[in-house]
Amino acid sequence: MISVEDALRACLDLAAPVGSETVPLTDAGGRVLTAPVTAMRDQPPFSASAMDGYAVRDMEAIPGRRLKIVGEAPAGHYWHGTIGPGEALRIFTGAPLPEGTDRVVIQEDVTRDGDRITLGRDLGSGHNVRPSGADFVAGDAMLAPRRLSPADVALAAAMNAPELTVSRKPTVALIATGDELVTPGENPRPDQIIASNTYGLKARIEAEGAEARLLPIARDRRESLEQVLDLAKGADLVVTVGGASVGDHDLVGDVAASRGLDRAFYKVAMRPGKPLMAGRLGDAVLLGLPGNPVSAMVCGELFLIPMLHAMMGLPAGPRPRLRARLGVDLDANGPREHYMRAEVTPDDDLPVITPYGSQDSSLLTVLSGASGLLVRPVDEPRSRAGEIVDYVPLHAMF
Repeated sequence: MISVEDALRACLDLAAPVGSETVPLTDAGGRVLTAPVTAMRDQPPFSASAMDGYAVRDMEAIPGRRLKIVGEAPAGHYWHGTIGPGEALRIFTGAPLPEGTDRVVIQEDVTRDGDRITLGRDLGSGHNVRPSGADFVAGDAMLAPRRLSPADVALAAAMNAPELTVSRKPTVALIATGDELVTPGENPRPDQIIASNTYGLKARIEAEGAEARLLPIARDRRESLEQVLDLAKGADLVVTVGGASVGDHDLVGDVAASRGLDRAFYKVAMRPGKPLMAGRLGDAVLLGLPGNPVSAMVCGELFLIPMLHAMMGLPAGPRPRLRARLGVDLDANGPREHYMRAEVTPDDDLPVITPYGSQDSSLLTVLSGASGLLVRPVDEPRSRAGEIVDYVPLHAMF
């Protein structure tokens, strides 16, 4: 067995970027930007009014001052002319400031009588003007790589970029294995169970911005697994669930080896999820996850998601860890790194993390309720409530 750290490093070594494509700005949200976006003009491209009011010369912004209104400038319309002494321009938010002005007095601070205004007693200190280029100037860039948030898309639009260069979505083929499995909605025999792992993984993969192909269940026969692996052709990443252990019916390793698998590792010193393997299979990467539902989902979070990030050109590395105070005493840990499903609750300084009493790797109800994975290092001694520990947050997982 190898360590979690070494296994992740091997997985990331296999996960090369899948390349880029150009998409319309309207389709770019949530994608990974792979080339910088450069602003084509200043924003704003002119000094603009930040409020509805009256554009004046700052030297004439004197309480009680009377000024003559000489025109009006709504947003989207430049007023051609110059404001002279004793004059003001009715202006609206977003409109360009006219020549000769450098301040906007808001309409609440003005009394109007026909084409004359009288400035109020308290005009404040602000000029209520957005200077040209206050947000960005031509040539400024939004850097890559980054996952495009809604705010990023808005910024790219303001930079006048109708298309963006983003990572192609990695394609993941998901294969559940085992005679005991049936598809949700079918009527299982008394000795069968409903396939769940690949459905949860599909949702997680798609939430991360990749494409998931749910293939038919591979039965515990070489020819069945061969047929389903043939259907995975063209995928960047083939993920098998189950069948990677050492039982007589666990065929994934043997069948993959017969098809030229260059295996990077097999078995990891972790709980849950020891029977994990990865390697290169032709043009694709193969990741063999354990069959127990919780093991598959936890290993998916710790290994599959970082691999997808690397394939999309994001910085490669482990899932982020946060700090919390332990809520209960825990016995010493054994020779495998343990990822305990736990509940994380806010507290004054650090949150408190409390692992569930049962950590059986078949209990999806426990995983569904968990908000974090408490990380217990190999051979960690007995831990006391109140100690500071590491955990992997799961709020992004679901």
